[in-house]
Amino acid sequence: MKRTLITVASAMMLAAGLAGCAGSSAPASTAGAPSENATEAKTLTVFAAASLKSSFTGLAETFEAQHPGTRVSLSFAGSSDLATQINQGAPADVFASADTKNMDKVTGTGLVDGEPRVFATNTLAIAVPAGNPAGITGFQDLARDGLRLVTCAKQVPCGAATATVADKAGVTLRPVSEENAVTDVLGKVISGEADAGLVYVTDVKSAGDKVDSIPFPEAASAVNSYPITALTAAKDKESAKAFIDLVLGSDGQQVLAKAGFGAGVK
Repeated sequence: MKRTLITVASAMMLAAGLAGCAGSSAPASTAGAPSENATEAKTLTVFAAASLKSSFTGLAETFEAQHPGTRVSLSFAGSSDLATQINQGAPADVFASADTKNMDKVTGTGLVDGEPRVFATNTLAIAVPAGNPAGITGFQDLARDGLRLVTCAKQVPCGAATATVADKAGVTLRPVSEENAVTDVLGKVISGEADAGLVYVTDVKSAGDKVDSIPFPEAASAVNSYPITALTAAKDKESAKAFIDLVLGSDGQQVLAKAGFGAGVK
């Protein structure tokens, strides 16, 4: 009889323990499940000129910190390539061009939501490998025989600016290579594939001690204005507007100025 009571008591204790475990396991099994009020993560796609890579990468991080739940996807390339992609239906929410000409290509097809705003300006500089082994002193030197000069292609904003400067200065340039993005020009100078390259002031600044910069007064004859706009295909127009406001606002302008861009907002 005594053994029977002990056995019954043990069984009751075991049952109570199992019930307790079952009660504590239910919340644990649903802890990782999304709540009914959870907000689905959003992605804001920004197409931006290659020369904006450093500045916009930093601004994207700021935007994400200010707007939890929104991720900024950045696509950098030559403005002409980006304009073509947008006109062919590539999904994007915001477009920032390195000149008004390529922005006009998108505006003309009715894909722009609102009036583009100029947020920065930029001018050309001569980038040479560290130490300036070719001894470049000014724009005229870029026409020397045997000089390995690399420029942007003419359809790219930095290439159009190069053509304007060369025409007004009366200098005939014979580049060994024409690139579709200013970052590619800079890359060839850094690697030593070029004796000199025509890039933006901001590019040589971002490269640090990897290159030397040769400023030249003729650059003032071709100042590029950078416009930005939301696109009609934007999935989240509110976020697109908020990103543009960040770029145009004091925080964005400080980041751009630090990178070497001239003021664009008036």
